[in-house]
Parts: sequence; structure tokens; C-alpha cells
Amino acid sequence: METLLLPLQFPYMQNAYFVTLLIAPAAAMLSCFLVLKGWSLMGDATSHAVLPGVVLAYVAGIPLLIGAFLAGVLMALGAGFIQENSRVKQDTVLGVVFSGMFGLGVVIYTQIETDLHLDHILFGNMLGVGAQDLWTTGVISGAVAVILLVFWRDILAHAFDPVQAQMIGLRTGLIHYGLLAMLSAVIVAMLSSVGIILSIAFLIAPGAIAFLLTRRFATMLAVATLAASLAGLTGIYASFWLDSAPAPTIVLVLTAMFLAALSKPRT
Repeated sequence: METLLLPLQFPYMQNAYFVTLLIAPAAAMLSCFLVLKGWSLMGDATSHAVLPGVVLAYVAGIPLLIGAFLAGVLMALGAGFIQENSRVKQDTVLGVVFSGMFGLGVVIYTQIETDLHLDHILFGNMLGVGAQDLWTTGVISGAVAVILLVFWRDILAHAFDPVQAQMIGLRTGLIHYGLLAMLSAVIVAMLSSVGIILSIAFLIAPGAIAFLLTRRFATMLAVATLAASLAGLTGIYASFWLDSAPAPTIVLVLTAMFLAALSKPRT
């Protein structure tokens, strides 16, 4: 028994568990809306597009989280503007914009001298999470989770039929850009732990798993949160014994859960 509980005896492992449990509810619930709206590529695009914001924030001497958030919002607004003023479809616009911003971030990073590790930005550093990271993640994730729980019916109506949502008096513009802002905020919350690239797994897989397992949206939110939390805890525990990085191991667990959900009937 003592051997099984060995990972819990190390402070860095405890922090990894804490940050995962803080991230899971907001990311999982947001993933449900992204899956229903068909915004999977939007989550991918936003996660990649924050890189230049992180690098420029480091150069300017301001908190990296501010730069990441501003870059994510800029990408979303820019992609929306291009789509509304051209004949190009959304997936094409997002592909061009996010790859361009990601490339810009890499180029800027190579031109400066810094002790900021690119690997930690891209893939996270879950075992290096400190008290400040826990507080930041908790505040951002908590705020997003509360907003989603309070307004989930309005957001759901907008996800299924924006025109009908506008006709019944919902402020569809506020909901649309509010979702984009929350998406950027959750990616910022995951920056120090999961990283830019792997954050997309937390933003898509839990919602996809829940979508395959249930037919009621309220249940979908709960199942997605449970799936994200369980995958996070299992992945961190397994990474200790496999001597692997926690974030990629969590992604593998989420992938396995998704494949298992494919064979299960909805309840």
C-alpha cells in the first residue's frame, strides 16, 4: 500500500494533482460547447496563437498570462473579421491565421536571448507548478466554470441556433465573444501546466467523450468533468511509474477513454 501511495508523498506530484483538478471543470465544460458548436479547430487555433503573445510579454516585462490572453483574443477577432469580409470558410481562415501566429511566435523566440524554455511553453511543466501557478489557475478556471454553470442554457441555445437565440432576446454577440474570451482564458490557465499544444486535448476530448456517452446536456457537463478529472489523475499517477511527462500521458489516457466511449451506447 505504501508503494502505491508513493507518488502522493512528493510535493511536486501533489501540485500536479491540484492543478489538474483546478483545470478539469472549466476545460471540460467548455469542451462540451466547443464540440456542439463545431469549434474544435477554434480551440486548436487559439491554443497555438498565444505563443507570440507569450514571447512578446516576456520581452516587454509584463506577465506572460496577459500576453497569452491578448494574443488569443486578437486571433479570434482577426479570424472573425477575415471570415466576414471574404469568401473563405472559417476552417481555412483559422488554419492560416493560427499557423501564421504560431510561426511568428517561433521566429520571435529565436531572435531573443531568454531563459524561457520553449518546451515548457509548448508542452507545459506540470511538475514545476508552484503556489502562484495554482492560485492563477484556480481563479481563472473557477471564474469560467461559474459563468458556464450560470449561463449554460443561454450558451446552449446560441450553440444550436444563433438566429433563434437572437429572436428570443439573447445577446448573441456577447455570448459569441464571451465564449472566445473564456476559451482564451482557459488556455492561459493551462499554460504553465499543460502547455500550448497539449491544451487542445483538454478542450476537446472530455466533451467528445461525454457526447458519445449521454444524450442530456446537463449530464454531458458532469460526464465531461468526471472524464477530465479521472484522466488527469490517472495520467499523472501513471507518468510517475513510467518516468514520462505528465501532460502527454494525460493526453494518452484521454485518447484511450475516447476510443472506449466509441464502443459504448449513449444513455
